Amino acid sequence: MDVKGKLIVVTGGASGIGRGLCRRFAREDARRVIVADVNEAGAQRIADEINGTAVACDVSMEEDLTRLVRFTEQEFGGIDLFCSNAGIIILGGVEADNESWKRIWEINVLAHVYAARAVIPGMIKRGGGAFMVTASAAGLLSQIGSLPYSVTKHAAVGFAENIAITYGDQGVRVFLLCPQAVRSEMTRQGGGVAAVDGLMEPEAVADAVIESFRRDEFLILPHPEVKTYMQRKCADYDRWLQGMRKLQARFLEGVPLKRQ
Repeated sequence: MDVKGKLIVVTGGASGIGRGLCRRFAREDARRVIVADVNEAGAQRIADEINGTAVACDVSMEEDLTRLVRFTEQEFGGIDLFCSNAGIIILGGVEADNESWKRIWEINVLAHVYAARAVIPGMIKRGGGAFMVTASAAGLLSQIGSLPYSVTKHAAVGFAENIAITYGDQGVRVFLLCPQAVRSEMTRQGGGVAAVDGLMEPEAVADAVIESFRRDEFLILPHPEVKTYMQRKCADYDRWLQGMRKLQARFLEGVPLKRQ
């Protein structure tokens, strides 16, 4: 897929991966980039920088995503690519409170559902389009230190897989972005265990997205090591779990981390 001349929407576009995507799409001569974010001022700054359009949007609210899609289609025409990118992390395990679970579920999972529900019917009617879910390597492996993040990112992976199967023969291309740690507000205090292979810049993630688009690859892995970890997990699940427990112990003890 070539993004040149395309109308693109990016949620969470004011910072981190979203900001990197907006800038890269503009450099690739997208027709228009819609920068959507709950941080309206931040979205406007990026939109001004790339000659795009800022839209305030809280992805945890279905009506906001419906309004975002309706506004874009009314003002600029059919959406060619929707990047459902916004996400949060909440630390902790089963003890995390219910409100935290609800909030991360709404943003990391239901927001993808709301966006797809709003945009995919129009894509099918027009004969095609593309939808990208930003999940995480945590959705393919796990996230030591954050059960809510791991669970919701696994759900996001499953969602992307299913809509790729369901709508692939109706002209909708689906992409799944699964990086490890990326420099952003989420990793301001460091990337934790996810940064074991380094903290990637958002611009490098955007580069990987463009390359995978060109190859029409469903699974986008900016950190190529993740594919090896997935293969090890599938080859011997019990051994992989043992290795992850060792990694967790080293993390909790403050030992410098490096994958074996």
